Amino acid sequence: QMQLVESGGGLVQPGGSLKLSCAASGFTLNDYAIGWFRQAPGKEREGVSCISTSGLITKFGDSVKGRFTIFRDKAENTVYLQMNNLKPEDTAVYRCAADWDPYATICSDVNGQGRYGYWGQGTQVTVSS
Repeated sequence: QMQLVESGGGLVQPGGSLKLSCAASGFTLNDYAIGWFRQAPGKEREGVSCISTSGLITKFGDSVKGRFTIFRDKAENTVYLQMNNLKPEDTAVYRCAADWDPYATICSDVNGQGRYGYWGQGTQVTVSS
């Protein structure tokens, strides 16, 4: 059974850092584009970042550019979202998503949530003093 499991969320003070993990089981992420999305209470889901199968293409939402990075660890079959200089407005449930993407087309749009067929359950990130 194909599953994605996020971890690494928690409570952090403004200016702090967290590293979210998106681990896959039942399949390897090598041929899958990965996206990170977040949703705060009362707000629409927002695209945060995505990474292509090779890792050569990465995209970031305007609100996180310069603060977040995304990278793959193929040995661990995991994609990480490193979040630095966190702000209260980053508070949300973060979910990773995946879909098979051998031609590296999915991560052309960081907001392309409709292009992902596999989703994790999410991890809560709270930025507060």
